[in-house]
Amino acid sequence: MNWITNYVRPRINSIFSRRETPDNLWTKCTECGTMLFHREVSDNLNVCTSCNHHMAITPRDRFEALFDGGVFTEVDVPMPIADPLQFRDQKKYPDRMKAAQKATGEDDAMLVARGEIGRTPIIAAAQDFSFMGGSMGMYVGNAIIAAAEEAVKLKRPLILFSAAGGARMQEGILSLMQMPRTTVAIQMLKEAKLPYIVVLTHPTTGGVTASYAMLGDVHIAEPNALICFAGPRVIEQTIREQLPEGFQRAEYLLDHGMLDRVTSRTKMREELIAICRMLLGMTPPVAGDLPAPDPEDASAAPDTPAVDAPTT
Repeated sequence: MNWITNYVRPRINSIFSRRETPDNLWTKCTECGTMLFHREVSDNLNVCTSCNHHMAITPRDRFEALFDGGVFTEVDVPMPIADPLQFRDQKKYPDRMKAAQKATGEDDAMLVARGEIGRTPIIAAAQDFSFMGGSMGMYVGNAIIAAAEEAVKLKRPLILFSAAGGARMQEGILSLMQMPRTTVAIQMLKEAKLPYIVVLTHPTTGGVTASYAMLGDVHIAEPNALICFAGPRVIEQTIREQLPEGFQRAEYLLDHGMLDRVTSRTKMREELIAICRMLLGMTPPVAGDLPAPDPEDASAAPDTPAVDAPTT
């Protein structure tokens, strides 16, 4: 047995051989192309530290950064009929749903939760664009209704983060019916004199923009978010004219009176805390770290008095 060949050489090769770097350690910014360390991006809420580009973020990651101590309780959403139209394109609708559920780990394109932000009890709902383009189907309609009912029941403001490509074509007219359903749900909040705050993220388009995404008492958008009903390409092809630079982006809509604020994701939590407490007639938020709430008490926070919400 040659110990140099069988032991020494493999040992030396193992020490000096080139180690491969795992692919998931780095993320490339889709806007400026900078390679970013994944932990750095995660700590900055998926915002590029080089160009401030706001990349996609899941509802759970958003809620963990939004709620005090990352503690929140999910609100149950009634499950609709799985495949009411027996729809099939290149795949069956149930197969597309199973693939999206496996990829995202969520039941559908919206997550509803209750908890506290800056010791202010709220209800929050967020769409997941990675789930079939955040498309608005019957589940999303049920989720918004469940969020509104929970807000009215607990007398809390509702904060909604929109991100959608429009209605879900696989559900046809049943998807379009969610526009009036969600409009009625938002009216419940207004009748209960509870604030409804909408945070529009990239992209918010189609029937979502034509319903609950533009019915808020306060509208905030993330920087450079595309917010529209019909996209710029469709409009250019229809009117055959060149559109202004930045058309239908958050900053353009802010300049033309469609939005109240454009706020970076890293500063969104503080802004929402201040707005909620102001609309509820509560004392201003206290600067500084607060201890994380007890998970068992997160869903049993004291009710806040309802006050008149501003009208738009």
